[in-house]
Amino acid sequence: MKLATIRTADGRTRAARVEGETLIDLGLADVGELLARPDWAEHAARAEEPVAGSAGYAPVVPRPGKIVCVGLNYRNHILEMGRELPQYPTLFAKYPEALVGAYDEIRLPPESDQVDWEAELAIVIGRSVRRAGEDEAAAAIAGFAVLNDVTMRDWQYRSPMWLQGKTWEGSTPFGPYLVTPDELPGGSRPALTLTGSVDGEVVQQADTSDLVFDPVALVRYVSTILTLAPGDVIASGTPGGVGHARKPARYLTDGSVLATEITGLGRSEVKAVAEPVT
Repeated sequence: MKLATIRTADGRTRAARVEGETLIDLGLADVGELLARPDWAEHAARAEEPVAGSAGYAPVVPRPGKIVCVGLNYRNHILEMGRELPQYPTLFAKYPEALVGAYDEIRLPPESDQVDWEAELAIVIGRSVRRAGEDEAAAAIAGFAVLNDVTMRDWQYRSPMWLQGKTWEGSTPFGPYLVTPDELPGGSRPALTLTGSVDGEVVQQADTSDLVFDPVALVRYVSTILTLAPGDVIASGTPGGVGHARKPARYLTDGSVLATEITGLGRSEVKAVAEPVT
């Protein structure tokens, strides 16, 4: 199944099942509310009523309880940043205010002139899990979605802790929809190609087989630390090709078009817009 949170003409949101060009109303406000139901998959599958007057895609889960991000998780990106392969995942957080829809604008804050792209596979949790074993971790994955962890590099490297460069408001496109593992090659360890483009030029491309820690391993690791709940998101890291690692470095500017595509998961395309100085 493909599941999305749709903005409606009256300014609200609705959870929907995506059937080609048709959107089926699931009778709930968003995908986060859907995943909170123990029977979410059965509920989503039996709905039949089309969404009335849809107006575009919101973030797949508009307000996750947790957004756990993984740094340095593609072998080629680790090497381009001049680091060694990690023994454990590098984790940091992002907050819901950072999220935008797959076709919204992203904001370039006046405080940063080093806004970089990071195309990523997002893992969405579908059931509560703590200290998960292999099978339990795989079963806890509701599905996968496109995400771009847009990063303000000058703020990221102000200190050894990355958070302040990673969670700027209105910076992170998430969607257009979630796809359940049964629809993907490899299931809960999907074999997918990830592509990032800026103004039509491919700047990142990798296969998820290059991940150091795959989705199941990440759910196991993060759930050791704290309970993962339905609707929580794990952003699994970015491959090589980021602007900061280029010689010379390259960043998003006002009007840049950032596209992120993952086979089977759809495409996000957002325009970068400079925020006015107030």
